[in-house]
Amino acid sequence: MQGDVSSLPLAGSAVPHDLSIISLFLQADLIVKVVMFLLLAASFWSWAVIFDKLMKLRRLRRDAEHFEESFWSGGSLDDLYDRIGQRPLDPMSAVFAAAMREWRRSAAKGLAASSTLRTNLQERIERVMHVTLSREMERLERFMPFLATVGSTSPFVGLFGTVWGIMNSFQSIAASKNTSLAVVAPGIAESLFATALGLVAAIPAVIAYNKFSTDFGRYAGRLDGFATEFGAILSRQLDEKG
Repeated sequence: MQGDVSSLPLAGSAVPHDLSIISLFLQADLIVKVVMFLLLAASFWSWAVIFDKLMKLRRLRRDAEHFEESFWSGGSLDDLYDRIGQRPLDPMSAVFAAAMREWRRSAAKGLAASSTLRTNLQERIERVMHVTLSREMERLERFMPFLATVGSTSPFVGLFGTVWGIMNSFQSIAASKNTSLAVVAPGIAESLFATALGLVAAIPAVIAYNKFSTDFGRYAGRLDGFATEFGAILSRQLDEKG
């Protein structure tokens, strides 16, 4: 009989709650679950973008160094264009190929015969390089706005889930008329878990966005410097022909 009495829960005691991450998610309200799922999806996608950009930046630096080696080696620009003109593998090669393509088309049509035509040709080449550079940078910076959006909005989305969960917790407290910590803690923990997920999604996205913005800005400056130098080379050749 004593064993039966001791096995019964004491009055006012609460059944222990499982506060593991999976349990917090499963026990949460539907709205809070949706918020958590959105934040988890945003976090996974952010990390996918981050790893993709890291590998792409590493490849861009390597390809740019190889191309500059070939470009400044003293070899023929026509031979270099014949090798990479149809399928440029990196933005710097694409800028070079676009300028050489316009150069060859104009030379084939005899558009460099007079000083006026040479000036127009130089302007067209510079414009073509600028358009190609802008297009390549736009392609490289794809999904950067997504990182910025995740970094700026995830904490607020998580806060919305927290506020919603706390409201539900207060309603449960009012209905049960029990304010013990064992009753309050699970609902509060579920709510705060949404805020934690918001921060987990936002912090890497903000750090990555700032880093990639700086790296892409430097790379754009490198492309712009190359386009300026190459434009000067072509201009000098036009003057020599004149």
